Formats: sequence, C-alpha cells, structure tokens
Amino acid sequence: MKITPIGLAAAMLFAGAAQAAPIHNVVLVHGAYADGSSWNEVIPRLQAAGLHVTSVQNPLTSLADDVAAVQRVLALQDGPVVLAAHSWGGTVISQAGTDPKVAALVYVAARAPDAGEDYGALAGRFPAAPASSGLVKSGGFGQLSEQSFLRDFASDLPAEKARSLYAVQGRIADTLFASRTTAAAWHDKPSWYAVSTQDRTTNPELQRFLAKRIGARTVELASGHLSLMSHPAEIANLIIKAAQGKQ
Repeated sequence: MKITPIGLAAAMLFAGAAQAAPIHNVVLVHGAYADGSSWNEVIPRLQAAGLHVTSVQNPLTSLADDVAAVQRVLALQDGPVVLAAHSWGGTVISQAGTDPKVAALVYVAARAPDAGEDYGALAGRFPAAPASSGLVKSGGFGQLSEQSFLRDFASDLPAEKARSLYAVQGRIADTLFASRTTAAAWHDKPSWYAVSTQDRTTNPELQRFLAKRIGARTVELASGHLSLMSHPAEIANLIIKAAQGKQ
C-alpha cells in the first residue's frame, strides 16, 4: 500500500498524540520495614484522579524476589505504567523499571542505585541517619526496634498510627541491602523524586544527591521518612504529574 505525504503526516500526528496520552496505570512498591498498606493514604487520591492502582506486596527476602513480585504485577497491566517506590523500593524499581510497560518512575525518599553500584558505600559518603542504629537481627532477618521505628522511621506520624505500623512491619533478609542491581531504569525513563527534608532513616542530602544524579523532577517536603503517609496529597500529586508527563 502506498502512503501519501498527507497520510504519512497524519500517521505521525497520530503517533505523537498516542505517545503524549496520559498514563492510567500506577504500580506502587513499598520499602523495608513496611508492606503494601503503607500506600493506603495515597491510593484513594490516585483512584479519584481516574488512575488504576496496584500496590505490590514485596517479600523482602531478596532483590530478585522483590523484582519478581513487581514483574508479576506489571504483567497484569493493560498499558503504560507509572512505577513508584518508597525507600528500599527504589532499588527494586531501578531494576524492574526496565520493563517496556514502565513509562515513568517516581522515587519517594528512595534509593536509586546505578547498575552494579555498592549502595552501602555510596550512602557511607553521607552522615548515617539515626534509624540505622536501631536494626535488630534474628534468624537471618532484621527489623527496627520499637524505639527506632517510632522515633526515626515513623517520626512525623501520630503515635497510635506509628505503633500500628510497627506491629505489621516487614522483616527483611539480612542480605537484602547488600544486593546490587544489574540495570538502572532511570537512565532511560523519565523520573520524579520526593525528598523528605526531615528524614531520620535516609539522609536528606543523600536523597538530594540521588535526585540530581538521575535527573529527576524534584519536590522537597518537610517530612520524615514516611512522607507517603504524612504528606499523601503531595505524593499523590507527584505521581499524577508523572502520569501526565508534567514537570
């Protein structure tokens, strides 16, 4: 079939419009010491904006296991996806985000390692956050002490809410944080980053460094580590902007 110049132009316009179409799928990835319910304040706001939302339940047993959990959810999506992560989840989406369905990445006080990078060594270039001293290990897994969880991890949440989160915290494999990615999706996918300026779990200066390195559209929130719970409207808005491809 012969394509006329007019037909070619129309096809190009159609393709451009398709590429500019807003994304309607969002997949959320939680971090260590948490589970998928940590996104519960964000989810209804995204749904109210017309987005289809799925929150992954990471096993926290290995990077490969967490990536596989995300990949299973991505396979169920019917089109392009915004892949958003909190904390440790940033490592997971940096690997899983290479999936062709992933159109944008959102990092919330999150790790964003480069391929093969020793993230522990990178983080060691910045002052250690207080929560790092509260890790308690037993039977090959670790969790935060109650004091560290309430004071550092959930620092700006009401005490009752923080205690409930402590009761259901996700225990992590001892080897989890030593994992290294083999890819860094942020090299090829547009990224957004929410820095928590009062974070006692991940150093805010480390967050700023990561956001700048990945070229992310960045917002700063006067928040502790769990900004997705203490500032859900702002986090939801950032994800919506990513879905719309806005700065």
